[in-house]
Amino acid sequence: MRKCTLCPRNCAVNREKGEKGICGQTIEIKAARAALHYWEEPCISGSEGSGAVFFSGCPLHCVFCQNQNIANGTAGKKITTERLAEIFMELQQKGANNINLVTAGHFAPQVINALISAKEHGLSIPIVYNTSSYEAVETIKSLEGLVDIYLPDFKFMDESLSQKYSHAGDYSQVAKTAIAEMVRQTGPAVFRGGNEEGLMERGTIVRHLILPGCIEDSKRVIRYLYKTYGDNIYISIMNQFTPLPGLEKYPELNRRVTEAEYEEVVDYAISLGVECGFIQEGETAEESFIPEFDGEGL
Repeated sequence: MRKCTLCPRNCAVNREKGEKGICGQTIEIKAARAALHYWEEPCISGSEGSGAVFFSGCPLHCVFCQNQNIANGTAGKKITTERLAEIFMELQQKGANNINLVTAGHFAPQVINALISAKEHGLSIPIVYNTSSYEAVETIKSLEGLVDIYLPDFKFMDESLSQKYSHAGDYSQVAKTAIAEMVRQTGPAVFRGGNEEGLMERGTIVRHLILPGCIEDSKRVIRYLYKTYGDNIYISIMNQFTPLPGLEKYPELNRRVTEAEYEEVVDYAISLGVECGFIQEGETAEESFIPEFDGEGL
C-alpha cells in the first residue's frame, strides 16, 4: 500500500498516506453493499442467494459500467478489516451459498486478512472472486488457497476497443494471464452432488458481455477461451448490456444488444463445440437488475 502495484495500472501511490491512484481508494476499505444476491449464474446464486460484497472503486472504469456510482467511489462506506470478516460471517449465517467478492482486487491484502480471520472463526462456504480480469497476476497468486471459484470477465480481444471503452489497450493480454492463473488454481469445475444441477464448489466461470455492434470481437473472445481451456472452464455469454446515461459520446453503444446479435454469438459458440456454458434468456437488460448500492449489510 505504500507503493501500490496491486493492479496493472501500477500507480505506485502511497495509499497509506491517503494518496489515490486510478482505483480512487486509499488504504481504508470502502464497500457499497453486502447482501444476498440472486442474479449470478444459477450454480452461484442458487435459490438461497450469493453473499455478495460490492467494493467501491475500480482500476478499469469502463464507459458502459452499470455500477458507475461504486466504480467511481461516490457510493460506499468505510469499514475495517475486522468488520469485513464479521460481514462474511453474517452472510453465511443468513444462508448465503458463498461469499462473492465483487471488484476486490485493489483491497486484496485487507480482504486476505479478513478471509483468514473469518475462516478461523468458522467461515466454511466457498469464496467467489468476481472480477473484470484487469488484475496483476501476482495479486491473483496471493489468493491461492483462499478463493474456491473465480468469476472473471473477458471483455475484449481487440486492443482498440479496450482502449476506447475501458482506457486499457493492454486489457486482453492482462486478462489472458490473469485467467490462466485462476484456472491453474481451481482446475476443472466441481459441483455439489457431482453434477451441474448443483451449486459450484470449485472452478472458473468466464463471463463475456456482448456489446452492441461488437459481435465479431465477441466471437474472438469465445474462440480463444474454448481453444485454450476447452471444458475446463464454463463460459457465460451475457446479453444484459444496459445503456445508461453518459453514453452520449459513444452513440454506437447507446442501445441494447439485439436478439439477432446475441443468437449469432451463441450459435457460434455452439458451432465451436462449447457445451460447458451459460446463456441468458428474457429481459435481462433492465436497470432493475442493478442492485441498490445503499450500504445494506455494512
